[in-house]
Amino acid sequence: MKNLKNDLQISKGSIIIMILVVVAFFATAGIAYYLMAYGQKSGVDKFVSSNVIRKDTSSINSNDIENLTPTPISKSFPFEEMTLPSLRRRNYKSSLGELQKLADKNNFSSYLTSYDSDGLRINGYLTIPHGQIPEGGWPAVVFVHGYIPPQEYETTKNYVSYADALADYGLVVFKIDLRGHGQSEGEPMGAYYSESYVVDTLNAYRALQKSDFVNPDKIGLWGHSMGGNVVFRSKVVIPEIQKVVIWAGAVFTYEDFSEYKIEDNSYQPPPQESERIKRREELFDNYGEFDPNSEFWKQIVPTNYLEDISGDFQIHHAIDDNIVSIEYSRNLEKIFDADGIENQLYEYRSGGHNITSSSFDLAMQRSADFLTSY
Repeated sequence: MKNLKNDLQISKGSIIIMILVVVAFFATAGIAYYLMAYGQKSGVDKFVSSNVIRKDTSSINSNDIENLTPTPISKSFPFEEMTLPSLRRRNYKSSLGELQKLADKNNFSSYLTSYDSDGLRINGYLTIPHGQIPEGGWPAVVFVHGYIPPQEYETTKNYVSYADALADYGLVVFKIDLRGHGQSEGEPMGAYYSESYVVDTLNAYRALQKSDFVNPDKIGLWGHSMGGNVVFRSKVVIPEIQKVVIWAGAVFTYEDFSEYKIEDNSYQPPPQESERIKRREELFDNYGEFDPNSEFWKQIVPTNYLEDISGDFQIHHAIDDNIVSIEYSRNLEKIFDADGIENQLYEYRSGGHNITSSSFDLAMQRSADFLTSY
């Protein structure tokens, strides 16, 4: 009887121990789960994937928290920086550096200066009219050059006669040396498959706006050939820019590029090891060459973003241009007319790609009159 009693006591003890072990097991598991899900170091972030965001729960009953659905974060994608929506979201700000006088001419003085763009020093040729600054400041124009082999470009040589012709009409002219050209820092990336030149142009625009001798509300853009594409895209990025002049511009819908091509014998392909070539290859690897039905390529084409564009465009093109077809400009005029955007297209019988000879003075006078009339 004594042995039986002892056996029962042992059995009861074993049962109690087993119960305690089971309780301890579930308690430990519960704590481990809690730490995984709601650990103090990262809070709910350890439970919610890193590619979602949490809704604001400050006004939600704690009983409803389990029913919250995480909201996906919009992920960036390769070459997003090239797209018009991305360029519109960017901030552009800069200021002119020290002015180094070059010459006093009949109606203006010329200077060398620079400004910051993407952390790069971009150089430029600047003209300032003689005489008293008008109330509000001088009207001005950011002048964007066309294609010249970057290693051959010179600030005080290329396009100076064009800039000076505009300056004679009482304009501040800022002829910028796009990155990688002349002594400007950075690598030349091209206009049609990179955002770089648009960024340089818009930072120059902001630099002029901060200058005490320029009217910040009277700054236009002027671009030739490749520069025509750059100033058009720049206007689409900052619609407040009122006046844009395009001489012999190229590539607006990007479909026109495949249709009309560009026959430029001066073109020198960049070295195969250059950053420009590497990025171009990576771009085409991701999205293929231009496709008007591609959601990515749709965001590159400026003519897809004209719904909020106002202001005026003035286009000049010589019929005998054997480098950039005049059909580029004629197509752009049709698009502007269809969208109700003010524009003027001037065609010249002769003058070639640079609109020289007898057509030059007339085209320049029309451009200057347009850029000074606000």
